[in-house]
Amino acid sequence: RLALSDIAKVFYDNAADRLKIIGITGTKGKTTTAILIAAILNGAGIKCAYIGSNGIVIGGRHYETVNTTPESLELHKYFKIMEDEGTTHVVMEVSSQALMHYRVRGLSFEAIAYTNLSPDHIGTGEHASFEEYRDAKRLLFTEYDSKYAIVNADDGYSVYMTESYRGTTITYGLRTPSHFTGSGITTFRNETALGIDFMCTHNGEITPIRLRTPGDFSAYNGLCAIAVSSVMGVSPERAASVLRTASITGRFEIVDAIHGVTFLIDYAHNGLSLTSALRFLREYDPARLICVFGSVGGRTQNRREELAHAASALADYSIITSDNPDREDPEAIIRDIMEHFDRAKPHEIIVDRTDAVKKAVRMAKEGDIVLFAGKGHETYQLINGKKVPFSERDLILTEADAIKEGLITTHAE
Repeated sequence: RLALSDIAKVFYDNAADRLKIIGITGTKGKTTTAILIAAILNGAGIKCAYIGSNGIVIGGRHYETVNTTPESLELHKYFKIMEDEGTTHVVMEVSSQALMHYRVRGLSFEAIAYTNLSPDHIGTGEHASFEEYRDAKRLLFTEYDSKYAIVNADDGYSVYMTESYRGTTITYGLRTPSHFTGSGITTFRNETALGIDFMCTHNGEITPIRLRTPGDFSAYNGLCAIAVSSVMGVSPERAASVLRTASITGRFEIVDAIHGVTFLIDYAHNGLSLTSALRFLREYDPARLICVFGSVGGRTQNRREELAHAASALADYSIITSDNPDREDPEAIIRDIMEHFDRAKPHEIIVDRTDAVKKAVRMAKEGDIVLFAGKGHETYQLINGKKVPFSERDLILTEADAIKEGLITTHAE
């Protein structure tokens, strides 16, 4: 792999050297932050591509990838495509595995950013320990040249990450005085959307920020994106104008479909993430909080138990359905979930996810928040080893249009 990185770079005419590359690492927030940065830069007239968990996006065209950070040969191929199409900047998620396995070897980063650190990707085939995982992330700061490092001052590992870094360090945070400081977080909700408002203070100037995602974590993502964009020449005010309408595919993605109802698609697919998502949405005082969820085939019973506990504890109404059952019987997966679901809580079982989505749209009424959990950015259902095309967003919009045109009737319960 080490040799492959060197050869791939040369094979593709060292295109990476002529791009301004922004690398984002950390446990949570990489995808959202990277996509927000790309949106801000493109909105400011800077042609910026994206590489990460949501694939590769170059000039509006989307390419699928297997890994968050592709293998070096694939990576350099896309760098060459970017250069040929006039792209000048690229923001990419840099995973710990990518750093360990030399996928980004030989890259010169214009800027690198650090979001946060918590135990993850530890086990067979990944990292042997938290310390190994932590130190793999740190390689981005110790082994790669970059002009700027943008770090979360509120995170306990930010000092460890940057103690040997030789470039310019720029901080952001909510609790610690920083170069970019967020304060005064409040929630907002309008006819179809929700999110947060806060103030960003930088160099004595205060800029109001609105994001269409909930929670303090959204403020961190937004501050990081603003800070990174600033070193690329984009002012916080200009960044704020883009962030007001920015949406991240599959990450608390708002689907503007029916007036008075908030539909969200999120990748929450384990107990912790679903609990967090539902708790955040509770803060918006919904008439009803409706949750559509399932559990992936071939995974542990513990995950199904955790999902069941989360939904039955925090949702007003749950629709239990399929989520990438693969080679496992979807009805068997649902039975596992129901062993731990509080059956006294309003719910129903709809095995086919298409039917489940349609039912959720039809039953939604003014003031409701409907969370479609698990699929996120995915555009398929994994069934019997095959990826079957499936777009939750398209289903929601199509069903909503049919309701508005009077082709079908709603059945709010």
